[in-house]
Amino acid sequence: MSFHSVVIQKLLTTNAHIGRRVTEHHFKIFSEGTRNAVSVIDSDKTLICLRNACNFIGHLARSNARFIFVNTNSLFDEIINQMTKTVGIKNDTTWRLGGFLTNSSSPRKFRGRNKKFNLGSVQAPDCIVIFDTDRKSSVIREAYNLQIPIVGLVDSSMPWDIYKRITYPIPANDSVEFVYLFCNLITKTILKEQEAMPKIDEKLLTGGDVEQDDQIDKTANKFVFAYENLQAFPDGSSETTQLLDKLVILKFNGSLGTKIGFNGPKCVMEIGAGLTCLDLIIHQIEALNAKYGCNIPLLLVNGVNVHEDISKVLEKHADKNIHSVIQSQDYLEDADNLLPSSAKGRDKQDEMNSVNLAKVFAPLVDAGKLDILLSQGKEYILMLTSDNLAHVVDPSLEILNHLIQNNVDFCLEVMPKSSELEEKMLSPNEEDIPILTPKKDWKFIDTMWMNIDSVQGIMGRVSAENHLNISKLFDQHFALSVPKSRYIPVETTSDLFLLQSDLYTLTEGTLTRNTARENPSDPSIELEPLFENVDDFKKRFKSIPSVVALDSLDVTGDVWFGTDITLKGKVSIHARLGMKIVIPDGTVLEDKIITSQSDLGGVSL
Repeated sequence: MSFHSVVIQKLLTTNAHIGRRVTEHHFKIFSEGTRNAVSVIDSDKTLICLRNACNFIGHLARSNARFIFVNTNSLFDEIINQMTKTVGIKNDTTWRLGGFLTNSSSPRKFRGRNKKFNLGSVQAPDCIVIFDTDRKSSVIREAYNLQIPIVGLVDSSMPWDIYKRITYPIPANDSVEFVYLFCNLITKTILKEQEAMPKIDEKLLTGGDVEQDDQIDKTANKFVFAYENLQAFPDGSSETTQLLDKLVILKFNGSLGTKIGFNGPKCVMEIGAGLTCLDLIIHQIEALNAKYGCNIPLLLVNGVNVHEDISKVLEKHADKNIHSVIQSQDYLEDADNLLPSSAKGRDKQDEMNSVNLAKVFAPLVDAGKLDILLSQGKEYILMLTSDNLAHVVDPSLEILNHLIQNNVDFCLEVMPKSSELEEKMLSPNEEDIPILTPKKDWKFIDTMWMNIDSVQGIMGRVSAENHLNISKLFDQHFALSVPKSRYIPVETTSDLFLLQSDLYTLTEGTLTRNTARENPSDPSIELEPLFENVDDFKKRFKSIPSVVALDSLDVTGDVWFGTDITLKGKVSIHARLGMKIVIPDGTVLEDKIITSQSDLGGVSL
């Protein structure tokens, strides 16, 4: 008998599969049908939801999060008390007071027989676990208003208005046996994370290499949904307009382009035809507004050191719906503190930790921008944390439609780091079940979607001094694996090489891929350190070669390129130390390895 079969058999012994006589429509995804007029719950899906909930609880426990366990069934009291004692968590019963969350910030006075009782402020929990969900709808409503995630048992008769507010629903019969099993899993999960916590804390306090810290953070598994499994959005102009009118684009500009030798922010670097990265994003948004008659505003959160340069670019877009705010000067200090202490650690650093979202949204909250957006009917923010020149909004609008239809709070766009995982994500998945994979196998592409109400809820609980990184959101919320077409970065001069080649053309501010290229993947470009600086890059290329038929290009040493050059197949050019290689005008190189000038056919310099 396989391990999976043993686990399923264990679930069956707890009667977790026995539902109620009434099966709500939204619960049918968890149901296998009925037997004797009683709903039968799919144990496989119960197991998936259990794993997802325990994974979420484990990540919160790793950061010393505060839990509240809600239960009104006296049969479960002893089980829950034993669990809280074992893990060392106080069994907080303040939830029994109505309004314990929403009224906690304002102490209230009660009079009775000439006595006064002052209720002090109650610290908001990071997670609420509910064992008898249908009985505690008031707790669910309060937690939902404050955007506190909820883990709860759900049954087949639960109404939709309660079910939709459960962040991590677990479809199961709330029998004593199943509650005991669930509490046992929570206990083991929290104890495991508590054992790992001293190692992490010691590393942070000593300020050592972050390699071990990264390994600890990235070993956890994560459910990731495939973009290909999203429901298609109907192509109708009126529906499209209504959908886009709920969207806001937020571009974060917090650093200079010094990595590629550019003195200003990368978003003002020219890509082609006199257009900068920021111009391309603005043109894309305006093209959507003009095509569908919608009104998508652009918010820019700029660091103090880049605001002036960005303001100059915005002068030619004075008639556009663009609003800029300046980020706190403190961000510059935090950015330096985020760098690892060694080069080895810098290579392994989790890119999801590079942006403090609390400091990105703090100036928007202070300026009242989020309240204004909500009053205008806006619901979602699409945040760009780098210069990604792909379509700002996916052309089919499937992502935004999915988020709104399913009330998703946060969604991160990610891409698989390995070709094997990419094939796995693209393989047919009839049940549309998210795939459980290690977090370290995913690359965040600097694009995320956020519900504005959820952002306000989080900002109401944290200050700009707190570090709210994207990695935490990835651990706790929805992640979407997107195709490569959603990510066209400008991180290195190798990226700039492709963007300025004939592989892409600019159409209405959007980069359009050359249809003449048969290979769906972009060529692999490796330019050695002499090309890393933008100015040196421009000097060494009189014009960018044609790369439509190129598979890979590897250049090292002192190499210079003329005009009208065509590269095909696999091309390697390696100039030895003290040697200079010049690729003449009009040269065609196909599957060539060039190590000297003579390999080019004796062309004189």
